[in-house]
Amino acid sequence: MTVKIIRVLFVLACVLMGVIWARYIVGEINDTSPIHASELPWQIVGGIAGLVLAVIVLGLLTFVTQEMFEKISPALVAIALAMMMGWAVSKYILSWWPSAEPNVQVFLMVSLVLVFGFTGITLGLTRASNWESLIRAVHKRTGEYGSPKVIDTSVIIDGRIADICDSGFLDGMLIVPRFVLGELQNIADSPEVLRRAKGRRGLDILRAMQGKTDKTNVVIVEDDYPDIRDVDSKLLKLAREYAAKIITNDYNLNKVAQIEGVAVLNINDLANALKPAVLPDEQMEVKIIKEGKEAFQGVGYLDDGTMVVVDGGREHVGRNVSVIVTSVLQTAAGRMIFGKLSGVTS
Repeated sequence: MTVKIIRVLFVLACVLMGVIWARYIVGEINDTSPIHASELPWQIVGGIAGLVLAVIVLGLLTFVTQEMFEKISPALVAIALAMMMGWAVSKYILSWWPSAEPNVQVFLMVSLVLVFGFTGITLGLTRASNWESLIRAVHKRTGEYGSPKVIDTSVIIDGRIADICDSGFLDGMLIVPRFVLGELQNIADSPEVLRRAKGRRGLDILRAMQGKTDKTNVVIVEDDYPDIRDVDSKLLKLAREYAAKIITNDYNLNKVAQIEGVAVLNINDLANALKPAVLPDEQMEVKIIKEGKEAFQGVGYLDDGTMVVVDGGREHVGRNVSVIVTSVLQTAAGRMIFGKLSGVTS
């Protein structure tokens, strides 16, 4: 809505500008010519010319895409700054040489603006591709809290990140974008009971983490990208601008970030890495919880949630049994242990 209002005001300003210029030109002609022209028709022509100019400018702006603007804007900024610097240097030199002739003043000013302008054009067109790294360097905020890390919604709802921070294994600045906080609030306002409970739990965890600043600092940033609708894409762009890592539990976000070269800290991978190593022929004790898919199989779980499939354990559901490990299978979802029944303990 704001853009439309600005466009209408721009068109009206162009029309008014055309009328003023037409009136001025006709007035000058009437002052120097014995034939006096009527101002009203020429003012109408000037207004139409201003309207045409406004339409042409608006039409040309429609061809400027977001990608094109991001590429040419650093070059334009460099050219403008260089020409302004050339003009400022010439004015400074002329302030020490007030007796210079007007022709010398114009020549000096034009020469310096030309030299500085050419320098700006060269740097803008040849070095514009490297401005993104400069922007990232400006945005990068290390400070006393070390390297920054961007947190996504799944990690906040999961809640284990608070315990990891308390243990001291995670430090640095933890960045929570405003759009992630908004997504969390939408989940907390969901009509579904379970989804609403998860959202509120995530907000409670985030509030608790903000009060603990010994090794980590939770920062809410306002950076947003209205042209990007997908939250995962916004997180990736934010992480690139801050030169930060992404903390997530999202499998798809993890894969996309790896493809785009953004470092990822996956809490599920950390949990799997912290599980104790189990070797074949090792003996353990487990409680059979339910029947397995295959004949004579029983399924139990270790304290860390690892599934144990016991061959011969179907008949011992609800009892503790001794198991000899036969193999270990590591998958993207976690680890599975296969074993055979050695005996019943209780």
